[in-house]
Amino acid sequence: MIAGYNTISMGTGRKEFSPKKDRPGLEEYMKEAGQAVLGQIGGATNVDECVVGNFIAARFNKQANLAGFFPYVDEGLRYKPAIRVEGACGTGALALVTGIKSILAETSDVTLVIGVEVQNTVKAIYGADILAAAGWFKERKDGHAYFFPGKFSDRAGVYFEKFGRDKTRRAMARWYRNAIENARLCPTAQEFANIVSDPEALAMSEPNPKSFVDNLNVYDCSKVSDGASAIAIVSEEGLKRCGWKKEDAIEVMGYGQAENDLTAQPADPTVLDTTKVAVQKALKQAGISREQIATVECHDCFTIAGILAVEAIGFAGHGEGPDFVLGGNTSRSGKVPFNTTGGLIGWGHPTGATGVHQAITIWEQLTGRAGNAQIDIPADRPYGLTINMGGDDKTLVSVIYKKG
Repeated sequence: MIAGYNTISMGTGRKEFSPKKDRPGLEEYMKEAGQAVLGQIGGATNVDECVVGNFIAARFNKQANLAGFFPYVDEGLRYKPAIRVEGACGTGALALVTGIKSILAETSDVTLVIGVEVQNTVKAIYGADILAAAGWFKERKDGHAYFFPGKFSDRAGVYFEKFGRDKTRRAMARWYRNAIENARLCPTAQEFANIVSDPEALAMSEPNPKSFVDNLNVYDCSKVSDGASAIAIVSEEGLKRCGWKKEDAIEVMGYGQAENDLTAQPADPTVLDTTKVAVQKALKQAGISREQIATVECHDCFTIAGILAVEAIGFAGHGEGPDFVLGGNTSRSGKVPFNTTGGLIGWGHPTGATGVHQAITIWEQLTGRAGNAQIDIPADRPYGLTINMGGDDKTLVSVIYKKG
C-alpha cells in the first residue's frame, strides 16, 4: 500500500465545524482524498480498478451508487471497473480486502481504495437510529435509544461485575486521555484542537443513565464524523508503474476476515470473540507472533472496546486489560502504542473511512511519515496491526503490515 491521504475528520471538536454552515458532501470528500492519492501515483492512467467503502449514505445522504463518483474524482477514471462495499463500521477494511483480492487475482496492478462517510446530516439521536442498522434491527424496538452505546454499555456493565468497576473505569478514562493526547499531534484529527487540561479526570465523569446510558459517559464514545481516506493497493509491477520504491510502501503480510451471527447475543459480553478469531487468522497468515507487533490501530468505538481489543489480541489475559492500559503499555511511549493519531475516539469515526484511515496511519508510522505523531518502530518489531469492527463484534477484518 502506498500514497495514503486523509481529509480532516470533521465534526464537533473541530473549530471550523458548525451544523448551521454548508459542509462538503460525499463526492467532495471522495474527490479530495482520491485526487491526493492520484497525485502521488502518477495520475488516473495508472489505476486499473477502484473500490469505495461506505456504510449507509442511502440514509444519511439519500445517495446510493457511490462507485459512480469515481469519474467525478477524476476524468481519467471514467470506464474503469469500480465497486462499492459495505459492512457497517467495518466497511473501510472490507474495501481494503476487496482491493487486496483484486491484486491477488491479478485483475489489477493498481487499485484505488476510498472510504467515505458523511453523518452530520441529522441530529445525533436520529443518527443513532440510522447506525442501528449495523446490528440486528429487529432488536431496535427493545434496545436503547442510543442503540450501540447501549450495546457497549451492557458489555461494560458485565465487565464491571466480573472484574471490578473502579479499575475498569480508570482504565477507560486513561484510554480517553491517550486518544486525546495522540489526536493533538495529528492535524486532521477531530480532537486536534482539544485543549482540556486533564482529559483523564474529565473522562472519569460519572455516567448518567437518565440522559445517556448506564455505564458509559459521552467521553467513552467516538464522535459523529464526516470525512474520507484513500490509499493505493499495488502489486510489485504496480509499484514500479507508480514510480515508488519498496521502502516507501508497506507490504500486506496477512489478513484475517471473520463474520458472526448478527442475530445472536454475545456468548460472553466481556470477550470480543470475533475480533480474536480475525486477529489469530491474520497472525497465522503473516507467520508472526503478537510480540513482533510494534503498533496497533484498533476499533475503539468505545473505550471499553479498546480494553476488550487488548485482551482479544492477547496482550493481556481475560480481565487484565485494565491493568495493561493503566500500566502505560498502550500509550505512545508504551510497550505497544495503540491508535497513535487518536483512534476512533480522538481522530474520528467516519464509518466507511475508518478501516482505510487505520491502514494509512500504519503506513505513515512504518515509513516515518507520521510527523509529530511519529513513534519509534523497533527493528525487531517491524509490524503494524489493524482491527476494524462492524456491528457489535460481528464483521471483523484484521490486517498485518510491514515496511516494504
